[in-house]
Amino acid sequence: MRRRPLRVGNGSGFYGDRFDALREMLTGGHLDVLTGDYLAELTMLILGRDRLKDPSRGYAKTFLRQLEECLGTAHERGVKIVTNAGGLNPAGLADAVRELAGRLGVPVRVAHVEGDDLGGPRFPGTLTAHAYLGGAGIAACLSAGADIVVTGRVSDAALVSGPAAAHFGWAPDAYDRLAGAVVAGHVLECGTQATGGNYAFFAEHAPAAVRRPGFPLAEIHEDGSAVITKHDGTGGFVDVGTVTAQLLYETQGARYAGPDVTARLDTLTLTQEGLDRVRIDGVRGEAPPPTLKAGLTRLGGHRNEVVFVLTGLDIEAKAALVRAQVEDAFDRAEARPAEVRWELSRTDRADAATEETASALLRLVVRDPDADTVGRVIGGAAVERALGSYPGFHVTAPPGKAAPYGVFEAAYVERSAVEHVAVLPDGERRPVPSGDDDTLVLDDVPPPPLPEPLPPGPTRRAPLGLVAGARSGDKGGDANVGVWARTDDAWRWLAHELTVDRFRELLPETADLTVVRHDLPNLRALNFVVEGLLGEGVAARARFDPQAKGLGEWLRARHVDIPEELL
Repeated sequence: MRRRPLRVGNGSGFYGDRFDALREMLTGGHLDVLTGDYLAELTMLILGRDRLKDPSRGYAKTFLRQLEECLGTAHERGVKIVTNAGGLNPAGLADAVRELAGRLGVPVRVAHVEGDDLGGPRFPGTLTAHAYLGGAGIAACLSAGADIVVTGRVSDAALVSGPAAAHFGWAPDAYDRLAGAVVAGHVLECGTQATGGNYAFFAEHAPAAVRRPGFPLAEIHEDGSAVITKHDGTGGFVDVGTVTAQLLYETQGARYAGPDVTARLDTLTLTQEGLDRVRIDGVRGEAPPPTLKAGLTRLGGHRNEVVFVLTGLDIEAKAALVRAQVEDAFDRAEARPAEVRWELSRTDRADAATEETASALLRLVVRDPDADTVGRVIGGAAVERALGSYPGFHVTAPPGKAAPYGVFEAAYVERSAVEHVAVLPDGERRPVPSGDDDTLVLDDVPPPPLPEPLPPGPTRRAPLGLVAGARSGDKGGDANVGVWARTDDAWRWLAHELTVDRFRELLPETADLTVVRHDLPNLRALNFVVEGLLGEGVAARARFDPQAKGLGEWLRARHVDIPEELL
């Protein structure tokens, strides 16, 4: 007997997302499952520092406050809640949810998933070390009757693939179906990025449409296909473009490898089924990798920064003067910071009508293992120049105390080394099979071919973004930029124009780095992975845009010779 589609919504894309989203999703229309994604690489570091202060913490406290407003509504409507808000302490959050439910008089069954914590002797010196688990533990909890499932570090898409596997009874080797659910989960995981948030072509829509985007949901079918949509009456919009943008976000190759399955992003197709409804079909799945990815964080040292304001004429000379003065002060100090970075941002304009628009910003960032070296030293080096440097000397704010920074890195562990456990509502601890550690055998399904180039014709110099969308993000120290065309002719041009060499030329900051291009013809898209652009990851804040969020928009703003027929 065929099971009815499963309606899974998302109410959080990160720790700090819109507080009322859970209530909006529960009251805005029918749902079977409501998920909440609270964990990112940076979040694990934040929760690790919380746990150092109080070992009973380590979970996303915001979720509890949201649940206090919504638990009764979820119970009345029969909506299951699945969240990774457990962070470093899923058992602690599960206990807190039970306490909350008892206080509110709401009879819910709470379960949790654990086993992701790899800390201890395996990864000495780390603040946190957690494997990315799949959805099987979540499925076991739901199948045992849980109303709320709390996890720690699982893959973001597992919050959707787990409920889907439980609802449809999929076996662990139902790879095509699991891959479809993983793709749907990837679209949902970042919340309103699937409904018009952070969307390249937002300006084409009325301001009211994008002012407050609603959160997305997926209608998942037994064959693994899905329709991405949102509750009626909520803001934003769902179209092939918004779904394409999110599919490209923070992915790498055409094979999207996860703990449940390897989803082939080059096999799926998107169809606009109706207003705010996009169907995802045809996802092929392969076996998951023999290892599990693990995210490691550690305290990397201390950092400090100061921003000098340079106004009016002779900007370059002013920057050179203060830089020489500060570098001289560092050389005279008892200890020079281990890392010193300067960035001059030419935000100034000629003959400006305001002082602010006549000014450029010179940013100095210093890092060192020792807090004093980046505390007192930078303060003295910057402030003591106040009356003896460039004309108009001032800073945006005095240097503060040194702040600790973190470092993220990825590692890989054998599946058999991770004890994935579902802790059921009655307290039973049910081990979840780890799968095989054997070498992954990939299907020989070839990717779709690239189209024939657009015939030569007249061109016009214009921004790339007039004919292509982009979305970019971070994966540890690497950045990815997904670029897509909205028409077949634009794709014929883009696929042959935007080579790796052209990409490096347009984004000179990537010129000396390894850049890998992946082709996704079914999406009319290219995905570029830039290795090492972000240094030691977002927590280290080594770059002006530490998560590469604006990298795609910078690319779209670059001018290229575009065929006139596309403009």
